[in-house]
Amino acid sequence: MTVTTNVVGSSSPLPPEPGLTPAEIIARAEAIAPTLVARQAETEQRTYYAQDTHEEFATAGFYRILVPKRYGGYEFGIDTFLRVSTALARGCPSTGWMFCLGATHALPAASLFSERAQAELFRDGDFICPATIVPSGSAERAEDGGWLLNGTWNYCSGSPYATHFMGHVPAPGADGEPPAPMLFIAPRSEFRRLDDWGGHLGLKGSGSHSVAIENGRIPAYFALPGTHMSEVDVAEGTPGRLLHGNPEYGGGSLSFMLLEVASLAVGMAQGALDAYEELMLARTTLFPPMVTRAQHPDYQFWYGEAAGMIATAEAAVLQAVRQWQELCARGPGAFTREQDLRIATICREVIRLCWHAVEGQLFPTAGSSAVRHGERIERIWRDLSTLHSHAGIGVFLSSVTTRELARARFGVK
Repeated sequence: MTVTTNVVGSSSPLPPEPGLTPAEIIARAEAIAPTLVARQAETEQRTYYAQDTHEEFATAGFYRILVPKRYGGYEFGIDTFLRVSTALARGCPSTGWMFCLGATHALPAASLFSERAQAELFRDGDFICPATIVPSGSAERAEDGGWLLNGTWNYCSGSPYATHFMGHVPAPGADGEPPAPMLFIAPRSEFRRLDDWGGHLGLKGSGSHSVAIENGRIPAYFALPGTHMSEVDVAEGTPGRLLHGNPEYGGGSLSFMLLEVASLAVGMAQGALDAYEELMLARTTLFPPMVTRAQHPDYQFWYGEAAGMIATAEAAVLQAVRQWQELCARGPGAFTREQDLRIATICREVIRLCWHAVEGQLFPTAGSSAVRHGERIERIWRDLSTLHSHAGIGVFLSSVTTRELARARFGVK
């Protein structure tokens, strides 16, 4: 890929709150999260979080966490972004999922695209860009050298308030070669959101609608032919690393995508534990001795088992984030395919721990009244179940990644 350099004398607009710190923005998310609990039902019914929630997130600066300082963002890093996402998912899994998968793609946009493209993509500051990794639709060269796009892309989480859309399309190969995936970004004017979300088992309020493009036009610099976001080789550097002087704009894309989902899983499991704790204090046992659940050894055991699993999952994902950042800091050559896959397998175990805590300990012992439709633990069980149905989690992470790590380690092609 072509690597650009910073432009001497370029000016950087200030974000709305120049003195805002990572600790303050995380605290804002933790303060907002409890208010999302009571709105889970309406969020599911609407299929995305409310306009006033969106405005609150914008005011809090959430949509600028990963946007480069050069364009009026905060550039706080993935650790801050993922802690905000975890906090929001703890309050409402759908809201956390929709926010995270909408705002997260500021990182690949700032990493992989040219300075010219980024100046246009980030010119409004807030950046909400759902993405899909499955190539779909069609692309043709336009007369001006840009691209003409047509197609429908499914599962575009974050689409209701999107400013852009990032997708993959099979692009014509040169000299008769077969089509190859092309990564592209389309501005809001070039696509429309379909009203086709909400009928799934869980994550009903995650705004994961389909996006349709009909004769949409994008300039050539909004597309990266021959590039798939999950397979980018960053060992030789990226445009964003040099442009911004920030090593996190040169990290592994695959592992970052999976760190997102692992962080969301931890937040969901923490929310289930919160709900279970309320039951421990408020409800009594069904059989003698009639005491509160918090006083009964069986419930103490189930709570302790789940709490330990979730705490371990949280510790693992936080350490994986640190490893990701340390690899970035060591230089482009440090972030090999093997390292990318190794962090991905940590994410696999984080998700498994969260699922086992909820499915194996909390859900079956909460009681039938606590897992009726719409109850908090029931909803989280549905949401985590749906998380597992994601092809990137249920298929790629659970099997393909495992084999690919061994191949990378032993040099097997």
